Amino acid sequence: MFARSAARALASPSRLFSTSASRHTKVAVLGAGGGIGQPLSLLLKSDPLVSSLSLYDIRGAPGVAADVSHVDTASEVNGYAADKLDEALDGVKVVVIPAGVPRKPGMTRDDLFNTNASIVRDLATAVARIAPTAHILVISNPVNSTVPIVAATLEKAGVFDPAHLFGVTTLDVVRAARFLAGVSGASPNDTPVTVVGGHSGATIVPLLSQSPYGKGISGEAYAQLVHRIQFGGDEVVKAKDGAGSATLSMAYAGAKFTNSLLRGLNGEKGVITPTFVKSSLFADQGIDFFSTNVELGLNGVEKIHPIGPLSAEEEKLMEACLPELKKNIEKGKAFVA
Repeated sequence: MFARSAARALASPSRLFSTSASRHTKVAVLGAGGGIGQPLSLLLKSDPLVSSLSLYDIRGAPGVAADVSHVDTASEVNGYAADKLDEALDGVKVVVIPAGVPRKPGMTRDDLFNTNASIVRDLATAVARIAPTAHILVISNPVNSTVPIVAATLEKAGVFDPAHLFGVTTLDVVRAARFLAGVSGASPNDTPVTVVGGHSGATIVPLLSQSPYGKGISGEAYAQLVHRIQFGGDEVVKAKDGAGSATLSMAYAGAKFTNSLLRGLNGEKGVITPTFVKSSLFADQGIDFFSTNVELGLNGVEKIHPIGPLSAEEEKLMEACLPELKKNIEKGKAFVA
């Protein structure tokens, strides 16, 4: 009874999933056995737009698949062991990549780079070979660097389509809405915030001035809110005391963005959300990946929206964001060069 009622609740557009499109899609989760991958797989099993769920990891994926497959929704679930990556990717239209090691206390996202960069590169190589037209959603941190790694890997294979590659920055958007709701006393449904830039620290720029609830916040309250949005991940890492990072909220955000993409791919109009994509907005400054509002459609990225008017405080945030983001992007490109 719970699974059915939960699925109905999650299917509400005001919650997590929208079912306005009727077609269904095969989705793969690479890293399904991990702290993000397991709850993400469960949430995607509850998404009525997912017809088939393909779960892969170097360990544990068949067990996760067996467990998740018992949930009473229509999608089929299959698990694949470490040597079955090619089979896991066969016929897949959307690939979600949460694979990698989590952040621990004292670690920055850059500290994750050496391990996660190799993992993401190798998975992207397999996607290029088996599912070259798939839409790829990168969760593995540091996203500012891993997305350029995937792009460069696909370019080397001759299959890179900028409209098909996304860095999932949705957790920043989710946090911004939740934290602004807490400050303003409103419902998170009423406090959406566009978050631009990248997906770490100072590269995260919440455009509070563009929110009816956010534009009135100033002074110390503004500074504290921006800091919490930018460094909310540190809050979770510290609270978990060495036991992991933001896995559950990230799984929620990853499922939410996946559903938005599926709705766009299925023809729904007006699906707009921030995501880190190949972009011309700041390309003249050597920053060719950037997160801003993107309209999702039949081919993935349909339109990249400008960031719009900024307050004086947001101008300062952008000044801090851009050079750091440029370094992160260049680091990812250099890894594949």
